[in-house]
Amino acid sequence: MRVMRASVVALTAAAGLVALAAAGTASAGDPLVPPPQNINRAGKVVYCSDITYPPEEFYRGAVAVGSDVDIGTAVARQMGVKASFRNTGFDGIVAALFSHRCDAIISGMTDTPARRKQVSFVDYLNVGMSLMVKKGNAAHISDLAGLSGHSVAVEVGTTEKDVLSKENAILAKQSRKPIAIHVFSRDTDAATALATGKVDAYFADSPPVAYYISKAPGQFAFGGPQINAAPIGIAVRRSDTPLRHAIAQAIQRIYADGSMKHILAQWKMSAFALQE
Repeated sequence: MRVMRASVVALTAAAGLVALAAAGTASAGDPLVPPPQNINRAGKVVYCSDITYPPEEFYRGAVAVGSDVDIGTAVARQMGVKASFRNTGFDGIVAALFSHRCDAIISGMTDTPARRKQVSFVDYLNVGMSLMVKKGNAAHISDLAGLSGHSVAVEVGTTEKDVLSKENAILAKQSRKPIAIHVFSRDTDAATALATGKVDAYFADSPPVAYYISKAPGQFAFGGPQINAAPIGIAVRRSDTPLRHAIAQAIQRIYADGSMKHILAQWKMSAFALQE
């Protein structure tokens, strides 16, 4: 997916932020950024999110929480409207945007050249990928090449899946054993595959890897340093220039007024802020 640094992510959020995320919506404030007419009429921004990706988006009971939920809420508040989060499988999330099931995607989505051919991005974080292994790392996995002959779990439709496929092409040229790639529809299932011993490693963006390690430090560890840092963005339809401009202004404002700093600090994701 979705794609930095080995910071430990704790499952804590300020009570106010959790309350704003309740029921997948947030209360509106004074509009600092003029919203597009359709958003103003609806009184809300509807986001597609794959809510299986802690700490960025996940369910606490029936409530969607996480850094992306708080950021999406803050963006909507800048426009004086509410935020609503529609749980959408990541492999179908762009199609859901095209079919107008939502106004934008906020789901730890990496801004890549291939995706920019389909959607427009407003970047808001800079994140890399990490490998997670069982504590002790019996397979001695420390980088992508070290996955040769081993099995790895990833979520469908992610950049991690593409990276592993490219690595397999390199290994084939070197006459080395390929990586056995196990693809799961939900990221939580991919992480569980490592926990239950079905694979040798789990590969995802660094924030969820750090989150899982922080929750079970006696069970999991990083399999080497971070890989391929890249921007993460909110995606909109390429034709939706007014919304893209409004979101870009909102992101600038929440960085400027300290809201982004506060949100990232609450989710222990400060290391992923854009460089200013």
